[in-house]
Amino acid sequence: MNLILNDQEPLHWALAGAGIALITLTLLVVGNQRLGVSTGFESVCSLVVKAPYFQRSSLLDSNNWRLPLLGGLLIGGFLSAIFGGGWEPTWDLGMFDAEIGWGAGGKVVWMFAGGVLIGFGTRLAGGCTSGHGIFGMSNLELPSIVSTVAFMAAGIVTTNVLYRMIL
Repeated sequence: MNLILNDQEPLHWALAGAGIALITLTLLVVGNQRLGVSTGFESVCSLVVKAPYFQRSSLLDSNNWRLPLLGGLLIGGFLSAIFGGGWEPTWDLGMFDAEIGWGAGGKVVWMFAGGVLIGFGTRLAGGCTSGHGIFGMSNLELPSIVSTVAFMAAGIVTTNVLYRMIL
């Protein structure tokens, strides 16, 4: 099956898994750090917001590796787009547009609401899918197992509600 955006053949899943494992193990062995992306938002905020929450030492001490990790994610996405045939912004949401058709304003509200729910879920679970699903699961941490099962269940329910009842 080809990729949706550029109709190219995807890389084998094992290659991506090996890359994620390499990054996770390197963070753990070399820096004694946990992989997780949600705290990266706090790291970026710590650069400009002087509130005590964003200036705590546990957060500031992780900026020396977390900010380059976030930068690498952005650069990797950019390079993937370039090597994949380019990228251009689009408002096209496919089936959402065809079935619901809220227009540009509705799409902004939809995406904003989704972002708020993701942020709330991330804080409620004490971390994001990458932290719990990759690092926590690989260490058999019970909170991560419960969180990952909850993430997956919520995704399955949401997809079924959207596709079977709304779309």
